[in-house]
Amino acid sequence: MEKAFILISCDVGEEKLLYDELGKIPEITNRLITYGDYDIVAEFETDNANQMDDLITNKIRKLKNIRSTITLRVFV
Repeated sequence: MEKAFILISCDVGEEKLLYDELGKIPEITNRLITYGDYDIVAEFETDNANQMDDLITNKIRKLKNIRSTITLRVFV
């Protein structure tokens, strides 16, 4: 099992829309709108590293209105 958090900076005023879009991705287990340098923090899990890379590259980062992301992989 792979687990990570992604910090997302989005276009101004698009936080709620992006929050809702992230909620449609089954691997995302939790998401929060935040204030500061990042607008949303999302927690997600996949079965393996390849699935995680695919999720980040092809699902999350391709969503509209994302300006930048930082991924924090968790090792337990």
